[in-house]
Amino acid sequence: MKIVIADKSHSIYATMICKTIAESANIRGTGIAKRTPEYIISKMESGNAIIALVDTNFAGFCYIESWSHGKFVANSGLIVHPNFRGNGIAKQIKQKIFEHSRTKFPNAKIFSITTGLAVMKMNSDLGYNPVPFSELTTNQSFWKGCQTCKNYDVLKRTKQTMCLCTGMLYDPNSKKEQSTKKIKTKVFKRLKSIKQTLFLKNNKK
Repeated sequence: MKIVIADKSHSIYATMICKTIAESANIRGTGIAKRTPEYIISKMESGNAIIALVDTNFAGFCYIESWSHGKFVANSGLIVHPNFRGNGIAKQIKQKIFEHSRTKFPNAKIFSITTGLAVMKMNSDLGYNPVPFSELTTNQSFWKGCQTCKNYDVLKRTKQTMCLCTGMLYDPNSKKEQSTKKIKTKVFKRLKSIKQTLFLKNNKK
């Protein structure tokens, strides 16, 4: 199996990807924003998608959406073909699309809205945290994508403050702050240890 950044040559899989996403949602009984083959192809041609292949067989897919002039990024449409489920492919795709998003949009906040517990777990492992919808993009182009979901009435009634999906967010700036704090704490502890050692030595004299 190979997991690669999709390009125009992978457009032959677009219809199958859309069909697999729709069928999966129907089986789970969850809402879904519909995708068209043309939209999937546009993501491939712009280098904003990841595809998994076993020989020439479609195994999995995910794509990147950017909002608010690149300030927010979403990894959407994660799907694994039924023939290849249960092999950890989804997690590998999720890791690959996350890394690709961080490379293309290093300063963007990466967010996800999902009803799937497995996706929530994968997001959590990557450093996402649950957040209210108010912390996500306010770009209406994103929220319009929810109109084809059967739960859209919930989102509409609550004025985009909540729905059956859980919002999750990875904030690179927050991570940098945490890393800086950890480094400062380690330096402080080291300096404190050195001072204590010197103090003890001086007192012995």
